[in-house]
Amino acid sequence: MARSAEAEEGPPAGGAPFGLIDVAGDSMVPTLRDGDQLLVRYGARIRPGAVVVFRHPFQQNLLVVKRADGRRPKGWWLLSDNRPVDSDSRSYGAVPDELVLGRVLLRLRPRPAWLAPGRRLERLLLSGPLARVPGLARRLGVWVRPEELRGAP
Repeated sequence: MARSAEAEEGPPAGGAPFGLIDVAGDSMVPTLRDGDQLLVRYGARIRPGAVVVFRHPFQQNLLVVKRADGRRPKGWWLLSDNRPVDSDSRSYGAVPDELVLGRVLLRLRPRPAWLAPGRRLERLLLSGPLARVPGLARRLGVWVRPEELRGAP
């Protein structure tokens, strides 16, 4: 979940489509922790693997931070990185496009970390010589599913 004045007001009207939110809870551990501050780009294009901010389907005054797992017929399937925590699409289904507000670009606090690499960088980090550097993809914000890590040499 996320704490933000924007939960009540929504994304900024006009001007730059950026906002700050604070993480509440442990559903995104190890990527994000309680108290982390995030920079969000509202209206940014979403793709599988991105960390996104959306309005909870049943409590729309509540902002939530999850990882986009993929598109489904009725919207985005959004999952926690901390898989034992199932307060995600496993409990409320696909999230309609109109409730997905934007993409998390970076964590500002406590330690800055980029969370939204471009497609070209993502491909370079997941294949070829760069893929052999342990942990590099994750440090640069590329999400690698745990089952993909187990299959790696």
